[in-house]
Amino acid sequence: MKTTSKTALSVNLNKIALIRNSRAGNYPNVVAHGETCIKAGADGLTVHPRPDQRHIRPHDVYELSELVSGYSGIEFNIEGNPYADSLGDFPGFIKLVKDVRPHQCTLVPDSNDQLTSDHGFDLKIAGEKLRPLISDLQDLGVRVSLFMDPNIEQISLAKAIGADRIELYTGPYAEHFKQPDDYFHNLFEAYRSAAIHAQAIGIGLNAGHDLNLDNLAHFRQVPELLEVSIGHALTVDAIAMGLVPAVQAYKKICDE
Repeated sequence: MKTTSKTALSVNLNKIALIRNSRAGNYPNVVAHGETCIKAGADGLTVHPRPDQRHIRPHDVYELSELVSGYSGIEFNIEGNPYADSLGDFPGFIKLVKDVRPHQCTLVPDSNDQLTSDHGFDLKIAGEKLRPLISDLQDLGVRVSLFMDPNIEQISLAKAIGADRIELYTGPYAEHFKQPDDYFHNLFEAYRSAAIHAQAIGIGLNAGHDLNLDNLAHFRQVPELLEVSIGHALTVDAIAMGLVPAVQAYKKICDE
């Protein structure tokens, strides 16, 4: 089976921002840590701004966009709920995206009070509402990815409404990787089948959620995996390893 020779590593900076927000001031500095990740070999940076600003704040989005613009070949990915409206000094998710025009916008079916992303879109319900939004972002030069479960019918719908890529939600894969029983093997086959189908219909493939140093290499067996977005596990590993060695360890797996 054909696989990519390289999978891009996009480092999610949410947890760095979460630590910063636990105290007054700007320590740790999210932009400085983003630059450290780039210099350590990351192919891009990801943020997930939410209306409650529990981690990434609007000024982070603008400042990180400016940072990335200074590095050739480095991508900025903004992910989040496309229907998150303005709240206080949060200008709204789509307003942020349109202001900075990132390389990629990953739309995620989150509610405002959701702890973390835990499911993909049901495009039988959400598809027609998303279609014009996808087109509007593409008109601004933004590549659009949809957060999806490994469901072939849903992936076909993502292609039909114009998405450039999908990001497979890998939470269930990571959870069951710890117990590689028949259920896990069937689950992984669903991810492989989803990847094969995405390749066949011409939609790009990303993945993310709970991928770590233990389970990432195995997941890279899915064909044509273009990008993984990793934040929580990488930040935890950075506590023990240091940020630069942690980024390099993930990058090594992505390049193998």
